[in-house]
Amino acid sequence: SSRVMEIQSQMSERAVELLGLPEDRPCLLLDVGCGSGLSGDYISDEGHYWIGMDISPAMLDVAVEREVEGDLLLADVGHGIPFRPGMFDGCISISAVQWLCNADKKSHSPPKRLYRFFSTLYTALAQGSRAVLQLYPENSEQLELITAQAMRAGFTGGMVVDYPNSAKAKKFFLCLFVGASGTLPKGLGTECADGEEIHQAKFTNERTRFRNAKGKSVKKSRDWILEKKERRRRQGKEVRADTKYTGRKRHPRF
Repeated sequence: SSRVMEIQSQMSERAVELLGLPEDRPCLLLDVGCGSGLSGDYISDEGHYWIGMDISPAMLDVAVEREVEGDLLLADVGHGIPFRPGMFDGCISISAVQWLCNADKKSHSPPKRLYRFFSTLYTALAQGSRAVLQLYPENSEQLELITAQAMRAGFTGGMVVDYPNSAKAKKFFLCLFVGASGTLPKGLGTECADGEEIHQAKFTNERTRFRNAKGKSVKKSRDWILEKKERRRRQGKEVRADTKYTGRKRHPRF
């Protein structure tokens, strides 16, 4: 639904923000549990490149139909991250890591699968980079299990909780550092607790100001469309030629 897509987009935006990526160059990111590529769309809009992993062939088929700009890999992250050391400048994951806590087969051991995931992810990330994993833990024990295996694999960092006093807007982001430990970002909505609707509106407005402050083109504008088409040309994809009608809004029919 449109509401789910909006929430997914907001969480992706927040995850990329927590990565603290440099603004002067494009980065290569890993999207764990990429699904239909909604998170990847935001990564592409920010001018970065990405590779997505997902265990669901059906979701990846949707991503292919949507013609996402990232590369896609069908894989179970519980078996590890199959990329060369230091390949990625960062990693995000939206609502995926908690599934590694489930034992879907007799051979599945959640602690072992989590450690395999985190240890190979640590290797695949460049020194000084970050991984930001948004998750929905069922309970405190599950949260502790995930965090413990991440620290055992060599990561430093911790949990960033946005809007901790709101039942609906509360979000957990496991922010992990590779190499030297950085300063853990502060969660949104931690200074005041006026109400969840105000929090959500505040979150949206702050992110809009942040995006405009960076000088990014307004989404769906002519400049935004031209930039996206140029990125696709650099990737060797077929793109329609630019014309005076590119990005022009059509009048509604009566």
